[in-house]
Amino acid sequence: MATPQTPYEAVLHAARDVTKLPCALDAEMLGTALLGSVYAIAEEDRARAVRDFVGEFLSATSRRRTAAATTIRNVFATLVPDATGAATVKRGAQAPSWSDQLGKVRLTGSYAYGDVYGDQTSYLATFAYADGESGGPEHAVVALVDHNIGITKDIFVGGPAERILEQVRQMCAGDELTWFREEDPRRLRGEVARHLSVTDGLGDLPGEGSLATDRALVGARLALLPAPPSEVPAEPEPLSPDERTTLVRGFLDSPEAARFGLNRVGDDDLASLHFCLSLVLDHSASFTDPDPLRWSPAVVGLFLLDWVHRRAVLDMDDAAMLPRVVRAWAGYAAARRGLPARAATETDTAIEEMVPEFVRLYRTGERRSPATAAVAQLVAEGVDPDDPDALDAWIEANRQRLADD
Repeated sequence: MATPQTPYEAVLHAARDVTKLPCALDAEMLGTALLGSVYAIAEEDRARAVRDFVGEFLSATSRRRTAAATTIRNVFATLVPDATGAATVKRGAQAPSWSDQLGKVRLTGSYAYGDVYGDQTSYLATFAYADGESGGPEHAVVALVDHNIGITKDIFVGGPAERILEQVRQMCAGDELTWFREEDPRRLRGEVARHLSVTDGLGDLPGEGSLATDRALVGARLALLPAPPSEVPAEPEPLSPDERTTLVRGFLDSPEAARFGLNRVGDDDLASLHFCLSLVLDHSASFTDPDPLRWSPAVVGLFLLDWVHRRAVLDMDDAAMLPRVVRAWAGYAAARRGLPARAATETDTAIEEMVPEFVRLYRTGERRSPATAAVAQLVAEGVDPDDPDALDAWIEANRQRLADD
């Protein structure tokens, strides 16, 4: 056979045996895999790219009358019903017996599970076809939301649903650092969709997994769930200044602050203490899902070994104070959230192990952003970055050097 000349011909060729598949689920899995290649290579707004492609495909193949062509058109219209022309696609005269089951599923269960730290949450929904024989087996949709990077990191569709669900239950029951619960399907849809919209806009997708290949089918299944209440904010609100003050006061009165002597620092260290606490809160606010009490070995690593070097200029007192503050704050957060002792211990140990690398990065400045490096240079030369007159004087004195740079 000649090489297909257009992407639409390539799809028709890849789907040439679609009518030989035994059930609707297999056809939907084939369709979502084909659309996954479009999703993977899109440079921006991947969901829109898939939607546009389906609309263009339906238009370009509108005169095709083979059983395979009319069937894959029906599959695509089911997976991406908001694509242009999808609503007018009709079942072909030679359609396989299972074609009337495409997308005809009902929710049979919705669940969530994750780590006690709150780094990641997986959402699991199970679905069954109206006609299990021609539609296919009950299957599970699983979406992994990573709260540290604020995206839906992976998704997949698989079965049998009961086997997947039982594996998850057993995994969580055997590990005190994980949890499992039934989930409100409205919340499931809202959380996965909110984070998936961020994923759709990424320039580079997370490696491995089935994110691209299963994206269209997961989107179609999510759309069948009840919509989240419209009054719920799309994104959590950051702490107000008053809430930050109340939280800091509660921390300074806590046993965890006392353990590290932070409730009785001298006047010379007070400024460093409050600066370090402001960094802790600012870092928490930088997440898509801001929570000042969500601290884990992973979050600590992001903070001590990356964020603080890119975003803040520390003097020697600050650098000496910060690991103490983070250890105390992480312990306070674990106590407030009621985490297992093992979780608190693992985070504390992780901080201790990171301190040498934190000190090295502080000394070398290798992870400073250009703006932070510039401010650090001003401070090193005795210039107060908050003093406009001092800045003007420094710029005037260094005008030639700046021009040469």
